[in-house]
Amino acid sequence: MRKKRNKRLKQNRFEQILEIPQEISSQMPKLTIMGFEELFVENYKSILEYQDFYVRLSTSIGIININGFELKLNEMTNDDVLITGKIEGIDFEKTIDE
Repeated sequence: MRKKRNKRLKQNRFEQILEIPQEISSQMPKLTIMGFEELFVENYKSILEYQDFYVRLSTSIGIININGFELKLNEMTNDDVLITGKIEGIDFEKTIDE
């Protein structure tokens, strides 16, 4: 456990020296909501479920559930996805205890 912590501290110092933003250096998901019709999700792992009223995304820390109507997956890459439609709610399921 101590080795892991020391490795993390060294990595954080290295990232601070290079001024690397945390969202780039970590696998933490980042959600950007634009109104009620666009949601940009960075650092997702996989799409668990997709229907026009429900999207479930797996991330490094849990699952993101997006509810709405006429949902579409746009501009997808291996790490990022833009979800458009009438977004009514977003909730999270934490799967990793720290």
